[in-house]
Amino acid sequence: MLGFLKKPVVVTAEINMNLVALTVMGLISRLWGLSYPRAVVFDEVYYGQFVSLYMKRIFFVDDSGPPFGHMLLALGGYLGGFDGNFLWNRIGAEYSMNVPVWSLRLLPALAGALCVPLAYQILVELQFSHCAALGAALLILLENSLITQSRFMLLESILIFFILLAVLSYLKFYNLQRHSSFSGSWWFWLLLTGVACSCAVGVKYMGLFTYMLLLAIAGLHFWNMIGDQNLSNVSLMCHFLARGLALIIIPVAMYLSFFYVHLTLLYRSGPHDQIMTSAFQASLEGGLARITQGQPLEVAYGSQITLRNVLGKPVQCWLHSHTNTYPIRYENGRGSSHQQQVTCYPFKDVNNWWIVKDPGMQQLVVSNPPRPVRHGHIVQLVHGITTRYLNTHDVAAPLSPHSQEVSCYIDYNISMPAQNLWRVEIVNRESDTDVWKTILSEVRFVHVNTSAVLKLSGASLPEWGYRQLEVVGEKLSKGYHQSMVWNVEEHRYGKSQEQKEREVELHSPTQMDISKNLSFMAKFTELQWKILTLKNEDTEHKYSSSALDWITMDTNIAYWLHPTSGAQIHLLGNIVIWASANVAALVYMCLSLWYLLRRRRKISDIPEDAWQLWVSAGGICVGGWAVNYLPFFLMEKTLFLYHYLPALTFQILLIPIVLQHLSDHLCRSLLLKSMLSALIVAWFSSVYFVYSTFSPVTYGEPSLSVAELKNLRWKDSWNILIRKQ
Repeated sequence: MLGFLKKPVVVTAEINMNLVALTVMGLISRLWGLSYPRAVVFDEVYYGQFVSLYMKRIFFVDDSGPPFGHMLLALGGYLGGFDGNFLWNRIGAEYSMNVPVWSLRLLPALAGALCVPLAYQILVELQFSHCAALGAALLILLENSLITQSRFMLLESILIFFILLAVLSYLKFYNLQRHSSFSGSWWFWLLLTGVACSCAVGVKYMGLFTYMLLLAIAGLHFWNMIGDQNLSNVSLMCHFLARGLALIIIPVAMYLSFFYVHLTLLYRSGPHDQIMTSAFQASLEGGLARITQGQPLEVAYGSQITLRNVLGKPVQCWLHSHTNTYPIRYENGRGSSHQQQVTCYPFKDVNNWWIVKDPGMQQLVVSNPPRPVRHGHIVQLVHGITTRYLNTHDVAAPLSPHSQEVSCYIDYNISMPAQNLWRVEIVNRESDTDVWKTILSEVRFVHVNTSAVLKLSGASLPEWGYRQLEVVGEKLSKGYHQSMVWNVEEHRYGKSQEQKEREVELHSPTQMDISKNLSFMAKFTELQWKILTLKNEDTEHKYSSSALDWITMDTNIAYWLHPTSGAQIHLLGNIVIWASANVAALVYMCLSLWYLLRRRRKISDIPEDAWQLWVSAGGICVGGWAVNYLPFFLMEKTLFLYHYLPALTFQILLIPIVLQHLSDHLCRSLLLKSMLSALIVAWFSSVYFVYSTFSPVTYGEPSLSVAELKNLRWKDSWNILIRKQ
């Protein structure tokens, strides 16, 4: 029974020393002097704010993408014991001692280092030689821009890591497909493909480009499988379901999980939640929740309410009125009703309170029991402080002449009767008998006399309107728009019939104990929509560039400048690698076109297996470059050089592929092969020369003299910083 103990237990392991050496070199190149400079470097000023908010559990919205990348940066801060106390307000600001700089920069640096062995393995899985794979890894290792971007608290190196991991995982899965389908390793690499794709998209939406590329390649491979008569229908269905599970269902589930963790961590109110709906704000600890917690749920006749416009643009605002009236005549000569102004005011104010009145009764208090307002009911809205009724009529609005003026009615004893009846329409109702609810219900107010809808136009009134936002009656209200939708934010049941007592009541806060919470899916849907639609005003940045500038590297970005010496850090690529990548892409496309034309004439210049290898490598590398680069020509946003780095990475992988193809199939004589080898050695020497020459502005040290800095300006368009003497 214990016979197995008679022999020693032997474990045999194969270690690829190329991989080990490349990994070590990658770690050295990215981790060396990682805490230098101990100052805020370029976009660290941006991402650092989010890390601090994570540490303090304060909610925020970042319109640049999903939260997974931010959470990874925050994980570095958490592991380093960061308390979130640092003012991220200036590039170049010295970090205080409580900021764990090395820890915050660690994960991006590790991701950048691991891209080196990933590049090696990708070419091996593409069936290219270990020499070509080694060349690809060394090019990634010596690319100055990739080094710079991975040494700071930035997201591009993490994005590129997950992109390369997804590509490698799919290639390993595909290669196992031929002889070991549904094995443990087959499942592992298929599932890892989906996980890596989800992580790439979760870091930045740019990851979606590579995800779509891999889905297209997987679809093409499955299409080819359908034509395989050796596979049964059941087997094909199993393959289809496995791919659907790993490449669609799991990535979607993981994407949702990123937001679930994000929302779980950030449960406190902060400045960013002001753009969210009232219901979302009320679900956060502090802020609006302290005001609205436990308010009466059902709006009743006599309720005192504030009405927030759902659109939240250009700023969040509440329906508001004050004693000032519209001017008798506007500057353009048009006349007004001279009624009391109604606006949308972007601050909480006692003049934001309105009373919901039953047109058939005079009382302004809630009866016992309360009579709830339902969808379709007719109400009057009485301004709490001035007791005038919300009104609209056939008079042009001050800034939107095609819409009706909205006012609080003043009886001037002229032929302009009050028109102050409004029909409540609950937009998100489940039935036509739904009750109007605090925070949860989104309502439209339709004017009974004219069918105009109460709407925020978004225009700012002149000085006579205190620059507050214009509210109008939209007469042709076809369809649904958030500017026409309002929700009750603050709510109390009115108890005082006398005006003076009611004013005191309006100034006092509500005191209730019941909380309202949104479901995760409701919060996710709202947050996702805000991320996709929220647009910060894009301003021209000193270092912004166009997509055309990237190919020839006609631009750079100054990331950091030492306050006293000439030491500085720039995002600047290895110009030999960038030029070689462009040449490789051009050669690949020209050769592919030539081969296609010749194959059309039934002429095969290269063996069929070499052709298939050439096409598959191009699908990954040229396809990866195209999907990560061309979409930027369609984007209306401020662009920077670092946006090109994922595309550049794929282009770099193409260089050794093209070189091996030239050596194997076009250099047929020994002399030509020897000449090509000599050229490659000389070319690689120039790659290293450029890397070492620009290392001082890649790592920020040593400090260079003015003459040395001028010598680095190889292009007139490069902005190398030189201090005035």
